[in-house]
Amino acid sequence: MRTPRFHLCVFCGSRPGTHPEFLEAAAALGREVAGVGGALVYGGAKIGLMGAVADAALEAGAQVIGVIPEGLAAREIAHPGLTELHVVKSLHERKAMMAARSTGFIAMPGGFGTLDEFCEMTTWRQLGLHTHPLGLLNTRGYYDGLLKFIDHAVESGFVSDAHATLLHRSDDPGVLLAEMFP
Repeated sequence: MRTPRFHLCVFCGSRPGTHPEFLEAAAALGREVAGVGGALVYGGAKIGLMGAVADAALEAGAQVIGVIPEGLAAREIAHPGLTELHVVKSLHERKAMMAARSTGFIAMPGGFGTLDEFCEMTTWRQLGLHTHPLGLLNTRGYYDGLLKFIDHAVESGFVSDAHATLLHRSDDPGVLLAEMFP
């Protein structure tokens, strides 16, 4: 197996969402990661957008590394067919391992966990704890409200223009990956 060009960490929902475009975007991102020679790092589940991105990446030939807490793995949602599956004790350990294994981060649609994970990686970048690219896959305008909040935070003096521009944004997985990993 060849060495991947990059290890992309994808944060996304363990649910499929209410629109078929969410699952389609997850599968497209998985295929794109494989197509440009990357590896996928993600939350290790076989369900929702997580399962869709992992399955598509695997089918297209990418290495897929999952990191899942014991409690979730015990509920039988761990993906059984990954290149690597790491079962860890806590969500904190999961985030730390995912960050350590990754050279870039994308958030797809998801809930509080997705937002927590992506915001932590964004904060770490802002603080200089890593220099990896950050991206929002804005399927169906899912992150329009967050992007508006970021603009408001800049206008209000809580986020610098330089930090706001750290986030690559697109609704197209191929465009987003090309911006993040030229």
